This record gives sequence, C-alpha cells and structure tokens, in this order.
Amino acid sequence: MKNLVIGCAVAALVALSARSEARAPAAYQAAQAARWVSLNSTEVGEATWYGAESAGKTASGEAYDFNKLTAAHRTLPFNSKIRVTNLRNGRAVTLRVNDRGPNVAGRLLDVSKKAAQLLGFDKAGRAPVRVLVLHYPKGYVARPIALLPATYCAELSR
Repeated sequence: MKNLVIGCAVAALVALSARSEARAPAAYQAAQAARWVSLNSTEVGEATWYGAESAGKTASGEAYDFNKLTAAHRTLPFNSKIRVTNLRNGRAVTLRVNDRGPNVAGRLLDVSKKAAQLLGFDKAGRAPVRVLVLHYPKGYVARPIALLPATYCAELSR
C-alpha cells in the first residue's frame, strides 16, 4: 500500500511539473513518395501557340516568355521535357512544360510563339502534332511499359 501511495505521488508531481527547457529535436522535411508516370508516353493531337498577349505568370509560377521553348499541357508534370513533331512537315523541337492548358476542348498542347515558328505553324496557328515525353522532372519515377514474363527471368538467373 505504501508503494502505491508513493507511486501516485510521484506521478502527480511529474504531471504538475513545469515544461521542460529542452529544445525539440531538429525538424526535417520528410521525403515525398515518388509519383509513377509512363515511360516514353506518346500522344497525338492538335497544337496551337500563344504569344505576347498571354504575358503574365504561367501555372508553374514563372513569367511567360514567348521567345523560350516552352509548352502548356493539361497533365504532364512541370519541367517535363517533350519532343513535339509537326505531322504536316516533320519538323521537331524539344520543349519544356511550364504551364497548364490548352483551355479549348480537342486541343492537346499550347506552345510558345518561338516553338510554333520552329515547328512551322506560326502562320497557320495550329497543326497536328505528336508529343513524346523524353524526360520527367526529379521526383517522378518512370514505370516500365511492359514487364518481362517470370519464365524469362527464371532462365536468366540460371
């Protein structure tokens, strides 16, 4: 009984004591889980371009510069590198995704004025294009398109 009374007294003292002066351990930012994306995914659709009238900030937060080789895509991660090929004339250029769009149904991509000039559709305003993802930004992991059959892997391990 004496031990029970002493135990309760110690517990009460601890509960009523002042906060510790000790500093909290250093804070760190936990790493985010990598996001899976398709490796070398290809899309075909219509591209348009936007120029100086679209001045301001892009969805990624950087200032829009129509003289840079950039593009707007609805779903690709910012800073993805894409290879855009004009299907009418075969011209191709590598662009960086830094904006969201296009905001018109049926269109796949908006490119900067400079990109449209290099692709050869700045006068027409739009063109059919093929978009191939070349590189995803840090934090994205490419998922293999097809896995090898288990029997093939077993043969390799012999």
